[in-house]
Amino acid sequence: MHQQSTDHGNLVYTSDAPALWSGRAIFALAFALCSTSGACQTVSITGRQQFNLFSVNQDKDLGSQAYAEVIKSEKLADHGPAFDMVQRVVARLAMVADDPGFEWEVHVIDDPKTANAWCMPGGKIAVYTGILPVTQTETGLAVVLGHEIAHAVARHGTERMSTQQGADVLLGVASTQWKEAAQYQQVIGTAVNVFVFMPWGRDHELEADHIGLLYMAKAGYDPRESIEFWKRMSANSGGGAPMEFLSTHPSDDTRIAQLQKLMPEALAAYEASRGKQ
Repeated sequence: MHQQSTDHGNLVYTSDAPALWSGRAIFALAFALCSTSGACQTVSITGRQQFNLFSVNQDKDLGSQAYAEVIKSEKLADHGPAFDMVQRVVARLAMVADDPGFEWEVHVIDDPKTANAWCMPGGKIAVYTGILPVTQTETGLAVVLGHEIAHAVARHGTERMSTQQGADVLLGVASTQWKEAAQYQQVIGTAVNVFVFMPWGRDHELEADHIGLLYMAKAGYDPRESIEFWKRMSANSGGGAPMEFLSTHPSDDTRIAQLQKLMPEALAAYEASRGKQ
């Protein structure tokens, strides 16, 4: 989640040559790593193949350690109606998520100036009080937490760590085989970041939007609120977001366009969930 803040197989960067190249580079890198290491897994709902060197238990260990460090230094607001609502939303979403065996935990952080929420690997969640005026309702909060839970279930954090390790190895090999590579190592590193990892980060965000949209719908929350939420986020940013090309997050307009395309699927899941109640 980010205040300025498709399916992974359908890249949205085909309007210009660098973006098209970046999508192909990501696919080629991931395919090469999967083919050579056998560390391929399938992301639920989108069906995308991902390269991940970490086990689910390692996700849980990494998330628990980092979570404990963050939480101990924050002022918590784990009481009252807001906390009860957060717990309720997490419980409903966790019931429909493709849970690989996470140990879900959530805290509310008393920080009205921070409009944010996150879910670490392994299901450790934090919600900052500053996001609540933007979410406005329980359904609005489900938009945010569905997205964050989707990041964890799709294992985006350790996937990124795995691919970064693979990229570092490939760049290291290139620098030994191609004598000019060492000379231009900083330039190459910047290019890889701008043309590979930033677009890849945007794809992760859009994938989390996709998965989170279906999770909230399956949990009985109206998915149409997702579009209204992102409209509020756009207004809340005051036009201060960086250009999408130079950001790890897609623009609000890009998010909304994808959500609109996915809405028929989400509404079908929402109607099915209501029939079970």
